[in-house]
Amino acid sequence: MNLIKEKSFGGERPLFGLEHCRMENIKITDGESGIKFCKDVEVVGSRFLGKYPLWHVDGSLIEDCYFAPESRSAIWYSDHMTMKNCVIDAPKFFREMKDLKISDTVLNDADETFWKVDGLEVRNLKIKDGTYPFMFSKNIYVDGLEADSKYVFQYVRDAEIHNARITTKDAFWETENVTIYDSVLDGEYLGWHSKNLKLVRCHISGEQPLCYVKGLILEDCSFDPACDRCFEDSELQADIKGDITEIKNPKTGKIVVHGSIGRVTIDSFVRKPANCIIKEESR
Repeated sequence: MNLIKEKSFGGERPLFGLEHCRMENIKITDGESGIKFCKDVEVVGSRFLGKYPLWHVDGSLIEDCYFAPESRSAIWYSDHMTMKNCVIDAPKFFREMKDLKISDTVLNDADETFWKVDGLEVRNLKIKDGTYPFMFSKNIYVDGLEADSKYVFQYVRDAEIHNARITTKDAFWETENVTIYDSVLDGEYLGWHSKNLKLVRCHISGEQPLCYVKGLILEDCSFDPACDRCFEDSELQADIKGDITEIKNPKTGKIVVHGSIGRVTIDSFVRKPANCIIKEESR
């Protein structure tokens, strides 16, 4: 593997077409598309300041690197990438990719990040600010995520999420085949219009969670007292630990609450078959 070390590059496509190359302590300064149409590359301990630095890269390791705000839209159309221990201060990262592994990394502006990624493995990731991270992605595995961006995981498919702490608004809308374990989910309108959404040992906060869901399963989950109008027009099987403030117009299924139910609201807007079984069991 060729080695490029301790050099700066600027202008248009300065490292175009490289193959089988390791880059250590380099700097991509101004210009665009510093590393483009490359294959089998490693970039370690480096800094990216220019726009679009890693496009159409097939097979790469990015480790201990920094991406400045000016490096927006930095990594698109790049397959088989592993990223470790990086800090990213720019938006619109990771688009139209396959087989992306990212760990121990911080994204300080997660606006429109992780769009249309097929095959995403996340471990110990922190994302901040911005809107719509992970939108339209599929085949996702997460273990360790802190997120305070808005509209997280919209339109995703086939995802398994562990040990997440998500503070957001309108998360997990129109998802399909998503399972979340041992996580804290704080945000309004969680999971609306989703299919086959399963929550296991999760704590849920925010207004009107889990409405209009088909195939909803909750196992050993708890609800913050501020959660109201839960489960409207949903088809579900739910086992709830502790109290719940309000259940409203579930469509069908069974809800068992191991605590107390503040109120059950069934009004003229409940949809057929309107036969959901609701049970309150003592703790």
